[in-house]
Amino acid sequence: MSKPELYVNLVVGPDCDFESMAIRAALESFGARVTLHLIGRPNDLIDVLSGEDLYGRMDYLILNFHGNEGRFCLPELGEEVYENDEPKDLYFGPKHIESYCRLQNVKVLATGCTLGWQQLATAFLASGCQSYLAPDDYIDGNANLMFVIRYFYEIITNQKNQQEAFDLAQAIDTETAMYKLYLAN
Repeated sequence: MSKPELYVNLVVGPDCDFESMAIRAALESFGARVTLHLIGRPNDLIDVLSGEDLYGRMDYLILNFHGNEGRFCLPELGEEVYENDEPKDLYFGPKHIESYCRLQNVKVLATGCTLGWQQLATAFLASGCQSYLAPDDYIDGNANLMFVIRYFYEIITNQKNQQEAFDLAQAIDTETAMYKLYLAN
């Protein structure tokens, strides 16, 4: 196997598995190495965001979740299923990111509705992320998939930089125009 073009960690939230498999297949066909993380409980997400469940090189972290009002949607578990000290919130927002995220120099792309709200982006950047991309409104699921595929096609195949790839993917239509790019200072 030749050296991967890009190293991507794909984090799959509840009810996002079908789209995640399409993203993974496309990125791997472009030459990326994709590591999959399936999220079944809040602590799974915390382990990824803290870096505890990440290993090796990582160029991008894709958080493929549903979003609502600037927060990640998490699965609802039975009361007896939660682990000690595990957050029982159904939504994971800026305060959670501030508490748990420890991603240094990582480019994060979140695909869920409203996950591009300024408060969430600011929390990711304050945790050490290099950049944060996400839609700032309720985006159509097909547009999400098209944005991600076009963005990484431009990065990997056409060797575009992040801003160039973002501009091309965002310009597809009014839905993909909902994506916002936030950069660390």
